[in-house]
Amino acid sequence: MKPQIRTPYFEIGIKNYVYGQKTLELAKVADAAAEKYDLDVLFIVPAVDLRMVAENTKNLILIAAYMDTLRPGRGMADVLPEGLKAAGAQGVCINHSEKPMSLPQIRKTIERARELDMLVFACSDSVAEAKAIAQMGPDIINPEPSELIGSGQTSDMSFVKDTIRAIKEVNPDIMVEQAAGITTPEQVYDFIMAGSEAAGAASGIFNAEKPYEMADAMIGAVRRAADDLAKMEGKHDGKA
Repeated sequence: MKPQIRTPYFEIGIKNYVYGQKTLELAKVADAAAEKYDLDVLFIVPAVDLRMVAENTKNLILIAAYMDTLRPGRGMADVLPEGLKAAGAQGVCINHSEKPMSLPQIRKTIERARELDMLVFACSDSVAEAKAIAQMGPDIINPEPSELIGSGQTSDMSFVKDTIRAIKEVNPDIMVEQAAGITTPEQVYDFIMAGSEAAGAASGIFNAEKPYEMADAMIGAVRRAADDLAKMEGKHDGKA
């Protein structure tokens, strides 16, 4: 059954910064932080390490880094959706700038994911592309200008607010994450306070001097933002 994600959440993308045992070590750090801060943490992991992470963690929502749309049978070297789910994937990431898809391919992948009750974490490069993908009804859209990914430079707040508004106008049920260029816990906090339902990082964690401590601190920043938003809402309700 597709998991229900609590917002705000945090997302970690492994990409290919680490593999094997190092992937598992970070997964365990994220797993412990998810429990400590009582937050949902999405962990986007390559297919080769998916089962290992699934069998050694209990709190993470595991997202496959990619899948093809074939069905069981022929298809040498393609990534089979049913195989990913059997290995522990609860969702799939699609259309990342490092693995872009055409709009027809995006639609077909979303349809296959729906067949298997898997979450769809869709990336977009622009406001226009975010709106087009929103029409297809993924669970999450992560708008990331491709030039900012891994750059250490975050999206400006106008882009953050424009993409959130554009996506919600198409489908208010789609969760919107901001992750491009995040390198500090403070940026995580600021994005969520600006209206993003989540934040995420890859290079911002792996290029940090102490990656495990950075992962924990970023997840902690989500907790701090969630608590501050709850306080603000409480004050507003009290005045009303």
